[in-house]
Amino acid sequence: MHDVARLRLATGKQLERLHFAELTGASRSVVRRRVLGRLVYERVLASLERRIGGVRSGSDGLVYYLDTAGQRLLTTDGPARRMQPPGERHVRHVLAVAGLFVDLTERARGGGLRLDRFLAEPASWWPDGRGGHVKPDGYARVSGSDHFDSWWLETDLSTEHLTTLKRKLAVYVDFYMRGQLGPDRVMPLVLVTVPDAKRYSEIDRLIHQLPLQAQELFTVALHNDAAEAIMRELNQY
Repeated sequence: MHDVARLRLATGKQLERLHFAELTGASRSVVRRRVLGRLVYERVLASLERRIGGVRSGSDGLVYYLDTAGQRLLTTDGPARRMQPPGERHVRHVLAVAGLFVDLTERARGGGLRLDRFLAEPASWWPDGRGGHVKPDGYARVSGSDHFDSWWLETDLSTEHLTTLKRKLAVYVDFYMRGQLGPDRVMPLVLVTVPDAKRYSEIDRLIHQLPLQAQELFTVALHNDAAEAIMRELNQY
């Protein structure tokens, strides 16, 4: 419940990797389906009608969110409400952020880092010092034996025009150049994750158009390589 509430949406496969990793073979999927089915029956969780990956993806592709009973168990802030059906673009964006949380959790289990904190929007938003907010898609704090790294996360699906991405990067640059501080009183690094090599090159060019002193804030990585990029940065020290 806490992870679904934190992420807003998560697939059956993502929840299996998070909470049933100690099981082996076919029993992992069998137990996961049984447990999630019981939570859906009790109205703790619910699933969207549309599957990620189509009908053939089966229960792995079901997308879960916190249902009314789950909301009542986790919060007292007003009455529980049913989620309005989100658009496909929104679903894929939220699940991409959730995927990074799952990847980092698995890296933490392997001992490569500690995942101290992970927030998805809007919990990841931060005051910008001007009455508004910096609005990253997520925030992660990871630590090693003697230091920690803070990251603001921007997940790009190649659905936005590059001028929109340029404006987003400029928000972080402005925040940094004004001497503002994020969580833990540091300026977080910014990780932009992208779906393919073409988009990687486009975002990399945008970063190299920024002021030289701000370029070091940014890292670009493919979605599947994002956790590795975070771990690589941590291990430089």
